[in-house]
Amino acid sequence: MPDPGQWWWHLIFHTLGSWLHGDPRGFRSRDHRIHSSGDYKNPPPSGEHDKLHRYHRRRSRVVKLAPNLYPSVGGAVRNKCDKSNRRVLAISVDATHVHALVQLPDDYEVVRRFAAGLKQASSHAVREVLPGRVWAGGGKPIRIRDRSHHRRVFAYILEHASEGAWVWREAET
Repeated sequence: MPDPGQWWWHLIFHTLGSWLHGDPRGFRSRDHRIHSSGDYKNPPPSGEHDKLHRYHRRRSRVVKLAPNLYPSVGGAVRNKCDKSNRRVLAISVDATHVHALVQLPDDYEVVRRFAAGLKQASSHAVREVLPGRVWAGGGKPIRIRDRSHHRRVFAYILEHASEGAWVWREAET
């Protein structure tokens, strides 16, 4: 594993409006006040919470990144990691979200703030084409538990290339 006090983290952030209440892939509201009977791996029955999803789609700004913006977003994430002296092994960017495998301190709040800085840097990289807010609030960084988990997350991020995502990985030395 990494240096003492440093861990690998799987950072994931979504574009604004990409996962709304009532989403047919499943959803959980804050504190689980409302939630579907399934999740993205085991979707809920078709039509569950349709009215709620339509309501939120009408009220929300939905941001999708155009493929020509993927390299700018990914490059900004990578540059921010480099400038902060944070090692990053892999990044993927697609229309609705970013994944990054980054080495950071074992401090959840520091990691959340760092992820917020990545969102800000990548928003600034595309603001001439996509002004305003790009990223949804929150996000939940996942600390890598062990070597097996690390390998699975790394492979998962790289697999996004087969789905049309822009993918970058650290060069092997």
